[in-house]
Amino acid sequence: MPGQTTGSEAKEARSGLLDRLGLPKPLVLGYVGVLLFMIGDGVESGFIAPYMADHGAGTDVRAGYVITVYGVAVMLASWFSGALCQVWGPRRVMWVGLAIWAVFDAAYLVLALGTENYPMMLVLYGIRGFGYPLFAFGFLVWITNTAPTARLGTAVGWFYFAFTGGLPTLGSLWSSLTIPSLGRLGTLWSALALILIGGAFALVGARRRPGGDRMAPPEVTTGQSLFNSVSIIWTHPRVLVGCLVRIINTAPEFGMLVYLPRIFSDDVGFGTDKWLQLLAIIYGTNIFFNLIFGALSDRIGWRTTIAGFGAVGCAISVTTLYFVPVWLGPDYYWVAVLAGMFYGATLAGFVPISALIPSMAPENKGGSMALLNLGAGGAAFVGPAIASLFFPLVGAGGVTLIFLALYLVAFVLTFLLKLPTEKGGKNPARGPGDRRSSDEESAQAPTPG
Repeated sequence: MPGQTTGSEAKEARSGLLDRLGLPKPLVLGYVGVLLFMIGDGVESGFIAPYMADHGAGTDVRAGYVITVYGVAVMLASWFSGALCQVWGPRRVMWVGLAIWAVFDAAYLVLALGTENYPMMLVLYGIRGFGYPLFAFGFLVWITNTAPTARLGTAVGWFYFAFTGGLPTLGSLWSSLTIPSLGRLGTLWSALALILIGGAFALVGARRRPGGDRMAPPEVTTGQSLFNSVSIIWTHPRVLVGCLVRIINTAPEFGMLVYLPRIFSDDVGFGTDKWLQLLAIIYGTNIFFNLIFGALSDRIGWRTTIAGFGAVGCAISVTTLYFVPVWLGPDYYWVAVLAGMFYGATLAGFVPISALIPSMAPENKGGSMALLNLGAGGAAFVGPAIASLFFPLVGAGGVTLIFLALYLVAFVLTFLLKLPTEKGGKNPARGPGDRRSSDEESAQAPTPG
């Protein structure tokens, strides 16, 4: 009878919708959890440095040292997350990341900020930096271990939609809404609540889902897995090239944040409010194009998308973002908005690298993801380091041209990212959705996770 099949049909319809969207059905709550978690992590991004300077650090420079220590922890945790997922399983790695973030954030708020104790800031805030990469990148490994190969680019795009949607986009919006009523310290405590809620969605909601358990054979130890995350550098040197491309992806993004705020606010004349609005527009655009390029890459090819839309697109857009507003001045803010949207969109062209790199070393996905995650964490150092080193020598325009050159280097390096099954390196690494012959398909399709 029709009434007896309604529930089943509705369930199939929902499943069909998720399939069309490229979302792995078992991990939907995990995506929601990552979004909430990263909102909590991004709450502080717009004000934590000056707040620490006023509450124990003493100066912006000393507050910067705290953030540098935090960044070291982020980089290390990003690297080791893939290796730990191999032997612990993504689920357990995410639990560890959640626990580190929650425990050391509470200790940081009470024992460091609460007492204005600078050494405690360095220690507690630094250790907390291990938390979010283990949680977020642990889930990314879970995705690559679960999503169908034909939809892997799209599934990764949804991850970055959640990741970037929280940090810094919705996180900054949350703080702008809560600071007037809760104050800055209260807003920092609200971030902890968001973290716990996000962790509950991701880990409780997906506790019985496949792909979250140990990935390595039983005889592989934690030490061996960590060694594999390093040894992949010489066993699969092209994966190291992928790490470099991943660094270049967002290094200019972090580097421009060193000098653009003052230039756009003061020198160009936009003011702080319009600069912050522009920043939100850049990341807001990036969120949606993460999905677009994730899906597109499954059709036109992962490497094609990275090289064309990512590397070449960013080479043009990063130059446009700086020089056009500086040349036109404050009366053409709308042009700066368009330039910002252009850069945010092209940044997303690199999204398929998280699908391509694990497919280049299918027998050591944990190691390849570890090196890829190292690239994600390393970008937060390389970009500001380039800006700090070269800004006194060549100015903001010169640094921007260095970033342009880096994206052109990424364009060249991308063509070295070849799948194991490619013969003679003649055919581009493609998403499985490409149109080609069945023989070519079987020879070149990435190995399923």
